[in-house]
Amino acid sequence: MKNDVTILALVKGQERYVFLFDDAHRTEMLRTLGRFAADPELSFTWSDAVNLSAKVKEAIEDSGVFTHRFILPTSSNDERE
Repeated sequence: MKNDVTILALVKGQERYVFLFDDAHRTEMLRTLGRFAADPELSFTWSDAVNLSAKVKEAIEDSGVFTHRFILPTSSNDERE
């Protein structure tokens, strides 16, 4: 079984926001974006959350459009895969 991981990154000045999630955790990812936007100590805004949420939703509709997909190795993976 493959575990695909989607990577989203946002650069704001000197700050870097990097999010990794798999297909099973997209809803949790969307909630995390909202929590970050609601945190007044972060420079992450609601506009950032909306923009990245759109990217997460794009991944649902058509994976690979905006991200690089990686296969994480598991103990059962054959090296030929």
